[in-house]
Amino acid sequence: MTIAQQVGENLRSARKAKGLTQQKVAEAMNKYQSDYSDYERGLIQLDYDKIIFLCDLFDITPNDLFYLG
Repeated sequence: MTIAQQVGENLRSARKAKGLTQQKVAEAMNKYQSDYSDYERGLIQLDYDKIIFLCDLFDITPNDLFYLG
């Protein structure tokens, strides 16, 4: 598994823990659901602003997001 895929898995877990759909997260980011799905699948890497936004939204730290264990 690549780092991008692991980050995507961590995003998916954090989103589900908050009870949010991909659609709701995408709307909060002003993105299409398919774009957000690409983040969770590890197809698109997150930039700094998106990392901070998603960490705030999911109440996690960047360390949580990039945890590779």
